[in-house]
Formats: sequence, C-alpha cells, structure tokens
Amino acid sequence: MITAGELIRKKGSDIWAIQSNETAYAAMKLMAEKNAGALLVMSDDNIVGILSERDCVRKLDVAGRSSRETRVVAIMTEKVMYVEGSQPLEEVMALMIDKNIRHMPVMAGPKLMGIISMRDVLKEVIVQQKFLISQLEHYIRG
Repeated sequence: MITAGELIRKKGSDIWAIQSNETAYAAMKLMAEKNAGALLVMSDDNIVGILSERDCVRKLDVAGRSSRETRVVAIMTEKVMYVEGSQPLEEVMALMIDKNIRHMPVMAGPKLMGIISMRDVLKEVIVQQKFLISQLEHYIRG
C-alpha cells in the first residue's frame, strides 16, 4: 500500500486556504469555486485551523449567524489533526474513520505537502485492492 505522501504526489498538491480574519462567506465562496469540501485556515504561513462545509452549516445556519459578518476564526476547527507523508494509507484511513475526519493535511516534517480527503483515500484503496485481486487471479490461473 502507498503512503499519504505518495497519494499527494499522485493526486496533486493543490492546497486551498483562507486567512483566519476573512468572512465565512468568502470561505464558502472559495470552497464553491474550487469544488472543495474544506479549506485550511492560515495565519501568515501557519495552519491555525480547518474549515469544512460541515462547520459552515452547523456553526452558521443552525446557529443563526450571518456568513457575511462572521469571521472564519469564529467557526473553524482549531485542533487540526494531520498525518506524516511517510504514513501508510491504511493507517491514515483508520485514523480518519476513528476520528470522523473527512479532510486531512499531510506534512513532511514542518512542511505542508497537501491535503487528502476520505474520498481520495477510498479511491486509492479500491485501486490497490483491484490490482491485488487481478494479481491473485493471474497467479491462480497460472
């Protein structure tokens, strides 16, 4: 199985981010433009949080807040879990399932490599399993 870093290199390392002082509206607009389910929240070059579509729905609409007035910092998730690029994808998938995380930053030491989604992980696991099944079928047939 491949590592989280290899998956980033395979899928691309585009990172969509927003500054913590921007409005929730600006964040939702960027997510819509980029077809992204989450944005990293940055302050200078540091990750200070993550903002997902789920955060926007639960912490804006349900709470009766205005997206044009509410700042990202007020609704983001501050404790951002991440994985190292060297971690096997099975380990990453288990962590994402266990912690109910849909988007996970991938780091190489202090450097951000990119972000992967549960969809990215599942697609790669399926590709790997199909390859393994194909190899086993080939071995059985001789």
